[in-house]
Amino acid sequence: MASALHKERLDAIVRRLLDSGAARVLDLGCGPGELMLRLAQQPQFTRIVGIDIDARVLGEARSALGLGLPHPADRIQVRYGSYEEADPELAGFDAAALVETIEHIDPGRLPRVERAVFGGMRPRTVLVTTPNQEFNALHGMAPGKRRHPGHRFEWDRAKFREWAKGVAQRNGYEVRFIDIGARDPVRGSSTQMAHFIASTCTQA
Repeated sequence: MASALHKERLDAIVRRLLDSGAARVLDLGCGPGELMLRLAQQPQFTRIVGIDIDARVLGEARSALGLGLPHPADRIQVRYGSYEEADPELAGFDAAALVETIEHIDPGRLPRVERAVFGGMRPRTVLVTTPNQEFNALHGMAPGKRRHPGHRFEWDRAKFREWAKGVAQRNGYEVRFIDIGARDPVRGSSTQMAHFIASTCTQA
């Protein structure tokens, strides 16, 4: 079920990015490159850059994508880096995706992510997915159990929406919320997504 959900999650991200009209896309916390592989199949995306702080998974991503040493002119690039830092070279992209990554960060460091991504890099579209803690019981998990040992937190829908609305308000974005996966009428879906769109009046 997890693999089917992950496929649905990635497919939802690709659809949203296609619909946004984005050509240059950042995959922030790209891992082994699963999203990048899907993006590479779409000619709409003329530049795709993935970053991660895990050198091992970056090696997996390069192998999966058939990449050698990076060159500035390459359509697809994988780079070592952290999206807690506003790299000037990553500013001005059309869109960014953070797929199941924010929950791996200590909550006290999320303001750094906000400043780097929404303040510094400032893509027009930002997609953020994270587990919905309310749905864990339907996965057969005990109360307080997290889905992955590396997760620093898992938020319910109210907490995620509170955070995302604050980020949007502080940085001149609008935000919409999307459920991914089968939906329970009480607990929502397994994955929750925030779709941020830069307000027209604040775009450069």
